[in-house]
Amino acid sequence: MQYLQLNELLEKYNKDKNDNAKCSFKVLAVPCNQFGLQEPGENAYEILNGLKYVRPGHGFTLNHDIKLLEKTEVNGKNENKMFTFLKNRCPAPDNFIDDLDKIKWSPVRNDDITWNFEKFLVNHNGQPYRRYSPVVEPKEITEDIEKLIKQCTQDSS
Repeated sequence: MQYLQLNELLEKYNKDKNDNAKCSFKVLAVPCNQFGLQEPGENAYEILNGLKYVRPGHGFTLNHDIKLLEKTEVNGKNENKMFTFLKNRCPAPDNFIDDLDKIKWSPVRNDDITWNFEKFLVNHNGQPYRRYSPVVEPKEITEDIEKLIKQCTQDSS
């Protein structure tokens, strides 16, 4: 469901590709296998085929404005530095990890990403704005997206 909603948000906010492309909405998807081993694909081709044929399936394809990055670790001693930066700037939305049996990293910290589809919203200057728990659906953050697009447009005039 979250991939479908991300596609919808991209269509909504980028349909006119306004004069200021800097202020368009973009999504970076970062596959990670640290949560119940739910991302077994080795590369973008395998991951995209999993989306197309399995979940959500039915021929699903990502919107071309979603950039699928390389699979990485988001927690633990080998976490990607981008996630260290994001987590340092945005407090954990729930401040707890739900299922310790499914953790595939060490050390475990209070600010760790808790599960797939945890989201970070970043402004046009690359500054983290807010962090959302995995249960927050993409459509639930439209007010924040609109606020950041408006702020970008004002800053660019």
